[in-house]
Amino acid sequence: MHDTPADAKPTEEVAPAAGAGGKKVEGRSLTQIAWNRLKRDKVALAGGITVVLLVLIAVFAPLIVSVLGHPPNDFHQEKLDPLTNLPTGSFGGVSSDYLFGVEPNKGRDVFSRIVYGARISLLVAFLAAIVAVVLGTLFGIIAGYFGGWVDALISRVMDVLLSFPQLLFIISLVSVLPDDFLGLEGTSVRVAILVLVIGFFGWPYIGRIVRGQTLSLREREYVEAAKSLGGGRRHILFRELLPNLVAPITVYATLMIPTNILTEAALSFLGAGVKPPTASWGGMLRDALETYEHDPMFMVFPGVTIFITVLAFNLFGDGLRDALDPKGTR
Repeated sequence: MHDTPADAKPTEEVAPAAGAGGKKVEGRSLTQIAWNRLKRDKVALAGGITVVLLVLIAVFAPLIVSVLGHPPNDFHQEKLDPLTNLPTGSFGGVSSDYLFGVEPNKGRDVFSRIVYGARISLLVAFLAAIVAVVLGTLFGIIAGYFGGWVDALISRVMDVLLSFPQLLFIISLVSVLPDDFLGLEGTSVRVAILVLVIGFFGWPYIGRIVRGQTLSLREREYVEAAKSLGGGRRHILFRELLPNLVAPITVYATLMIPTNILTEAALSFLGAGVKPPTASWGGMLRDALETYEHDPMFMVFPGVTIFITVLAFNLFGDGLRDALDPKGTR
């Protein structure tokens, strides 16, 4: 029998290795990795929450106005000074009944028009982005994959469209089109024109991104493997290349929406957007020029709304770009 040293420690039990009878180790998908990165970016998450709130406000505008405001096109002359036609009270007539006050000269509820203006701005921005994404993805992936004269032709078309004066074209087009066109009337005609023209002139931006990514992806091993297995061009384009382009397309589409919002606001400000009395943020800024020296609050609310909306989309787009970047460090 051997003596045990006094300073010897009892043998410790060895914990079972991870995965051996313990909790099963599971891999994470690219979507889960991107979501975890996005959750750690508090600024981008705040931008995303703001975007969701803006969309909900636009969707439920009639309900919100019925509870907190008044019909956007109703005149409330009793809220105006009979001598100056300016809102009575302080801060443009802000009160519990009129959260953002009333318009000078007309007396319409500013809060209600801001809420309804979100419908126009977001509708035009989202639909124009969809048009641009569809066209840009289609032509970009074709140009990048086939190359040669196809790539040269599509690239020259993109160069021409990028150098075209978009604002002047829309203003000229609006001035010659009738009030009813292709079964649409009034505001619907203007919205359709804005969506088609902004989307048509916007697709070259995303087309260039998709083309550049496709030039790199077409040399990858999985594309060569698909060719060797007899995969046709359609299969390679839409089953092999397109899924790997979803991340840059999503990011650029998110960053394109605020640009479309600013374009719609600028066109409405110049009188080429939706027709009055339909509420529009750009149109409200145009009307505010008449009385901004006497009542600047009418300009503050639509201006701040545009600023917050564009900032939220930009912050969310930047965070989404970092989250979907496979080489990101966050």
